[in-house]
This record gives sequence, C-alpha cells and structure tokens, in this order.
Amino acid sequence: MKVSFENADKVNGKLTVTIEAEDYKQEVEKKLKEYRRKVQVPGFRPGNVPMARIRRQFGNALKVEEINKLLGEKIYEYVKENNIAMLGEPMPSADQVPQDMEGDGPFEFIFDIAVAPEFTITLDGTDKVPYYDIEVSDDLVDGQISAFASRNGHYDKVEEYDESQRDMLKGDIRQLDADGNTLEGGITVSEASLLPKYMKAEEQKALFDGAKLGDIIVFNPKKAYPESDTEVAALLQLKKEDVADITSDFSFQVTEISRFVSAPVDQDLFDSVYAPGTVTTEDEFRARISEDLKRQLVVEQDFRFLADLRTYCDAKVGELTFPEELLKRLMKNNNKDKDESFIEENFAGSINQLKWHLIKEQLVRAQGIQVNDEEVLLAAKEMARAQFAQYGMSDVPDDYLTDYAKDLLQKKEYVDSIIDRTIDRQLTQAYKNVVKLDTKKVSLEEFRTLQ
Repeated sequence: MKVSFENADKVNGKLTVTIEAEDYKQEVEKKLKEYRRKVQVPGFRPGNVPMARIRRQFGNALKVEEINKLLGEKIYEYVKENNIAMLGEPMPSADQVPQDMEGDGPFEFIFDIAVAPEFTITLDGTDKVPYYDIEVSDDLVDGQISAFASRNGHYDKVEEYDESQRDMLKGDIRQLDADGNTLEGGITVSEASLLPKYMKAEEQKALFDGAKLGDIIVFNPKKAYPESDTEVAALLQLKKEDVADITSDFSFQVTEISRFVSAPVDQDLFDSVYAPGTVTTEDEFRARISEDLKRQLVVEQDFRFLADLRTYCDAKVGELTFPEELLKRLMKNNNKDKDESFIEENFAGSINQLKWHLIKEQLVRAQGIQVNDEEVLLAAKEMARAQFAQYGMSDVPDDYLTDYAKDLLQKKEYVDSIIDRTIDRQLTQAYKNVVKLDTKKVSLEEFRTLQ
C-alpha cells in the first residue's frame, strides 16, 4: 500500500492511496473461510459448500468492504503520523477515475483534504483584555428580596379593584346583543378570571377602575386584546379559531376581587429561601443574597471575559486563509437536506467559529488544559445550580446537586455542551491569570448594555 500527499497550496491538499492485491487478499480469504463455515446453501451441509461458489457469491463484496476499511484506517493513520491539520473529512477528489472493483487492482483513490491555516498565538501579561466587575448594589438586593417575597405571597379578598395593585377579578361573562341586552344562546362563562391591568387597550382597561363587588362592567374582549386572539379565546374558554369573528360587547359581573400581597420579610421568608434557622435577621438575609448574586454574576462576568478574549485573539491572529470551496463542499455534504442558500447564508459564521476553534485549541494546549471526570461533574453541577436558581432555589444541598448533575450526564444531549462548558471554564480561569485584566467596575444595567 502506498500513501502520498501533496499541497496545491497551504490549505488545499490531495491525498492518494494505492491499494495492491496483497494488502487485502489475506483478510478477504480469512472471511471467505468463515462464511463457508456458517453460510446456509440449499443442497450443502454447513462447511461443505464449494469454496469456488463462496468466492463467486461473496468474494467481491468482501473485497470492497476490506478495501474501504483499509482506506479509512490508512488515511487517518497517515494524517496523524504526518501531523496534517485536517479540517473535517476527506472528500472524494474530482481527479478520481472509476476503479474496476471486479479486478485485483491496484486501486488508486484520490481525496481532497482541507488543511487548517498555519498560525501561532501566544498570550502573556503584555496582552490586555477587559474584565467587567459587576457591583452588587442595594437595588439589586432589594429586587431579589422583592422577588422572593412575591414568590411567597398570597391573595386577599378586597371590596374594590385598584389597578395599581396586582388585583384579579372573578366574575360571570355574558355576550350582549346590539342593544346591550344579554344575547339569547350567546357565550357565557361562569367564574372567569380577569386581570384588567394587562389589557392592551387603555380605554377598555379604564372601564374597570374602581370596580366593586356586584358591579356590572360592559367591555369588548376583541378591543381589550386587539392583537391576541389567544387571550380572547382563553378568557371566553373557546378555541382560538372560534373567536376570530366575535366582535360583540360582553358584560362582566364582579363576584370576587383578590389582591396580591407579598410575603413579609420575616423568619418565614428567610426559612423558605435558605435552610431553616441558618438566617435569622434581615441583615444576614441581605448578606446571603448579596453573596449569591455575586456568585451568579461572576458566571456572567467570566462569560463576557471569554467573549472579549476571543475578540482580542481574533484581532491578534489577523485574517486567515481557509480552503473555502472545499469547506463549502464539506458543509453541503453535512447538510444534505439544505439548499445552496443555507450554505451561503451560514458559511461566514461557520468560518468565524472554525477560526475560534483553532485558536482555542492552541490556547488549551498552551495551558495544558485537560478534561477529567471531576471537572465535568463540577460543570454539570454549575448547570444544575443555575437551573434551580431560575426557580428561586438558591440553597439546594450539595448532595442533591451532585445527584442531579450525574443524572444530566446520563443524557447524551447534555454531555457535549457540558464538556464544552468545562473547557471554557478552565480556559477562562487560566487566562484570567495569564493576561493583564483591564478591570472595570460597572452596574448590572451598564453590563447589560455592553456590545
């Protein structure tokens, strides 16, 4: 077997593999004998089928199978041994001529190889990258306390509707005719719930101002929610398609007014957020919330740092030349269900991602970063902690987090993203200690507006 490689230029390569009969015959003969022992042929006992018949029936298919196997093994072996920075998969070359697979060979196979552009990037203390340090303000802590209090709040019954509060109305809805009377056989809904505060039309919302128990308000659902048949359908308990032509007024007789009341900032609230008894004063509560917010914000800060590091490295490396035509072929081959417009619209973004992937490979090697089970589990726990935090669960026991993280790692759809997150986390921590951080203290509002 002979393998050769030549570069038309620095990023387009051509790899030629020549396979001789002696490269595959021994293995094919071995498989033919195995077939002879096992194959069922009418008129013959297993193992007594004439070898000529076995060779005639199965020989060529086994030969093609063995040649394909050899091709795969030798191509990747050659690429690895010769340190060819191959991008994607080898692609059959336009220079390939048809091979007579019925014969013994030699067979020559030619592949186009996309080669990564050569460049080197190193970072040290002379490289300056922004790092945004988000301040945990009293307003942020107040907002979090308000969210906790709201999550643990309840509704009280009141006598009069107040839009400035989070009041909810319950009542009976009846469809009216053109004269304002209840329409016989019309739509009726008992004990319907309504939040006038969220109506889109101000004049409809105003109809409910100061409403009291027993009051009858005439309003128009389609005018109240002019852009949402979904909300109209939910209110009238109909299917969305059934409300398209409903334009009539409806009466709403108020039977109940409920006002939302946030939970007081007291021991019950402390115990609902953190382990009971671990926080006993409002000052301690604020301090714990501040610590939690800071930990959450560090994740955002580091994510932004990695984005800024990418931008810095991209500029430092400069423009790279890629084998665009070959990469477009690869992209098309990997997206056979997409048309040409998909390739054109997404190719530039794909090249940007590829460039960062190549840069990141060098940065990872430079710091000796490796992914181990412990780091992957830690990243999975961070993902789990973030998911629980979204629901206000900020004090989840570590053993529960660990079990939840292990469960995530059993799901294939999460594993790749968790491994990527592990690498990004280590890369971020490493280069925060390598480059010079241009630290800038900002508010959360300022951080959110960064481009």
